[in-house]
Amino acid sequence: MMNIGAGIIGTGLYLPEQLLTNELLADQFGVTPDWIYDRTGIHNRRIVGPGQACSDLAVAAARQALAASGTNPEEIGMVIVATSTGDYRMPSTAAIVQGALRIPAAACFDLSAACSGFVYGLMVGCHAVSCGFSPKVLLVGAEVLSQVADPEDCDSTILFGDGAGAVVIGAVPTGYGLLATDTGTSGSEYGALVIPAGGSRLPASCQTLAEQLQYVRMDGQQIFMFAMRVLGNSAMRVIRNAGLTVADIDLFIPHQANRRIIGAAAGRLDLPLDKLVIDLEQYGNTSAASIPIALHNALGQGRIRHGDRLVLTGFGGGVSWGSALLRWHSAEE
Repeated sequence: MMNIGAGIIGTGLYLPEQLLTNELLADQFGVTPDWIYDRTGIHNRRIVGPGQACSDLAVAAARQALAASGTNPEEIGMVIVATSTGDYRMPSTAAIVQGALRIPAAACFDLSAACSGFVYGLMVGCHAVSCGFSPKVLLVGAEVLSQVADPEDCDSTILFGDGAGAVVIGAVPTGYGLLATDTGTSGSEYGALVIPAGGSRLPASCQTLAEQLQYVRMDGQQIFMFAMRVLGNSAMRVIRNAGLTVADIDLFIPHQANRRIIGAAAGRLDLPLDKLVIDLEQYGNTSAASIPIALHNALGQGRIRHGDRLVLTGFGGGVSWGSALLRWHSAEE
């Protein structure tokens, strides 16, 4: 049980400069730009340049979030980076972010739940604040998916983009911040989305490189059916867990995976378009970064006001899902 309210008090994002357009990909794979858009709902993606790693994106987004929340590094007691594409297998990318931002003696760890990762991190971070473990928590969703997408596989390359979104979690008045969550995993289906090589199951070797097993492997149809099954239902459950109805929700911010999946989830909730956030067209699927990027942009566009109730919902590797319901608190109020 929460002792004090905990919620998001500042946001930030970072998007690499390099643009990967449908026109470039169409030439590469012998298809048309319209064919790509019709399958994905994506026009453009941002991808990292030479020498850029996950922590570089995370640090840039985190600096924005710290500034937006008026937070000094000394106030952060925990750093969470939700990612599947960290700088190294060891140490955590969160530790690298902490060092770059000169945050002293914080608990730092990475959270691996793929596209559900930001929602999971939000749940952990809010509970860390509410129970008094940390006065403020820095949570970043950051991905460099262009480095794990098989350049010869059209299905994955046309989907993924790179980017980072960050939030600072802090104390808010009771009745605001995180009100409810719904999370779960169907572990028997883990093989639907996996990077086969590089772990203890299949260590990296000359053979795994020759077979290109360092790249993500995805059963697109299975993932699509899983998402159609769980995304809208999870959002409905989190609304009920908060004792609310769909009519009480002001904004729905889903993981930006695929326009058809987002549309189906919105249809399950019977949400009008003006309550739905979609920025998939310009960024592609940025996995754990997609929800905080969409949140930051919606806030900047004036779509989030004091007292608004937001549903954040995602699904991803594991296969997993997660939804969070927040009541937004603006410091100016």
